[in-house]
Amino acid sequence: MDLKRISVARQLLPAGFAVLALVLLGGCATMGLSNLTPSSLPENPSGIYTFTLRTTPKSVDVVPESITPRIVVGGESHDMVKDPSIPGIYEFDFKVPPGNSSLGYYFVVNYQVEGNGVVADRQAFTALEHASVVSRYVLSLEVNRGPVGARIGILGRGFTSQDLVGFDGTPVRTVYESPTSLGFFVPSMAPGKAYHVTVSGSSGNSDVGTFRIDATDLTVEPASLSLAPGQKQSLTFTVTQPAPAGGMLLDVTTDVPESVIMPEVVVPQGQTSVTVTVEGGKVGSGSLFLKGYGSGEVTIPVSVGK
Repeated sequence: MDLKRISVARQLLPAGFAVLALVLLGGCATMGLSNLTPSSLPENPSGIYTFTLRTTPKSVDVVPESITPRIVVGGESHDMVKDPSIPGIYEFDFKVPPGNSSLGYYFVVNYQVEGNGVVADRQAFTALEHASVVSRYVLSLEVNRGPVGARIGILGRGFTSQDLVGFDGTPVRTVYESPTSLGFFVPSMAPGKAYHVTVSGSSGNSDVGTFRIDATDLTVEPASLSLAPGQKQSLTFTVTQPAPAGGMLLDVTTDVPESVIMPEVVVPQGQTSVTVTVEGGKVGSGSLFLKGYGSGEVTIPVSVGK
């Protein structure tokens, strides 16, 4: 057996692998690629979506005019167009076939490097990327803080009447206004802290942002009610600040629902008070409650006697 020949082969084998690795990694060493395409693409009527790539040469040996990016999407390869206003930015507008909502794609960049009078071809590519076309997306909260009961708007697209707004996962009273507008009333939750707001429905869950509930004072006159069945009495609710646009919902609850008959309480927009009529129902005693005001809760004792 020729031991010398085996020894030489052992030396050449790792060297060959090293050369192969340098060829494969050469593109990464001299060209940086950054995918600037968002993973969620808001649905639009034309069905055309822009994919964006940034190329960053890492070596002075790269020949700038040789850089030729392509995108492989939908099983097809397409040339990308250079943005004339921003160096290194390339774009491609892809028309998504009807019914497709999830896209897999990657970028390939061919270019040349020149050194010591020798020009060599190089190639760099990204990993497989994914993007989804979403029919519902949230742009912003109308405002990011307010008192309990305030009506707040959410702007976006693709809203439906089945959508619900949640505060830290708890559904709150939601008002469907249009496919581009959704509203909610700030819930009776502890003031002085920020809550994570989401929209959930058949299209999944969407993050909206955070909303801070501010403390506000509320007074009620009279401070207690004593009624007979069928007897009616006025009850006035007063807040310290004029109600915002859409009014201020006062979420009144009770532990004796069969003894108290009363309408929904909403302070009209621009007003500081509202008066409603309360009627006695079945005999019983308990209270009316409003959470999120003053020290945390306002209580109005109620007694319905014979």
